[in-house]
Amino acid sequence: MEYFVNIKDAMIRYHVIHSKVRNPRLEFRGGKFQLIIPESYPDHERIIRKHKRWIYNRHIRMQRLLSASKDLELDHSRSEEELKGLVRTCVLSMGKELGVQPKAVRFRKMKTKWGSCSSRSNLNFNTYMRYLPGELIEYIVYHEMVHLIEPNHSPDFWKHIRARFKDPKYYEEQLSNHWFLIQEEINKQIPARNGRASIP
Repeated sequence: MEYFVNIKDAMIRYHVIHSKVRNPRLEFRGGKFQLIIPESYPDHERIIRKHKRWIYNRHIRMQRLLSASKDLELDHSRSEEELKGLVRTCVLSMGKELGVQPKAVRFRKMKTKWGSCSSRSNLNFNTYMRYLPGELIEYIVYHEMVHLIEPNHSPDFWKHIRARFKDPKYYEEQLSNHWFLIQEEINKQIPARNGRASIP
């Protein structure tokens, strides 16, 4: 069922979905807010009241992403295999530049991350990267390659990043905006958790 809640200056629409879940949960899916509760849950409004601040902050963030993504388009021309070839090429060339190489490069669909670097020096990449412009793909790959040198987001890590990408904040924002578009397009196939994907 559809409901509305008034928080500060925003009238926020949300859907209540009864499901065979143990505990209630709040989520934004494709920019839409929904509350999923057990079938016999007595008072969904109590959950809304308890989490008003989170709901409002998430709503404002979604509105900003919606506005920022209006002029963006996803690249539908690249196949998954072409993405894999591009990423592997980047890994080889960037590895020579940085003096490191991963033990393995893997690909899979991920719900909240563009990529990751394991403690065993394995790199994982989200296959939804295929929809991104080439420069954003390069940024993600370089980001994960630098993690082979600096595991954490330390000052030295960002120093490495800025050596190739002068304004990391720009690329991070572009990734958030593109992820919002991807969520809208594939929202029936992959549930959104936080409204964006991150690069750990």
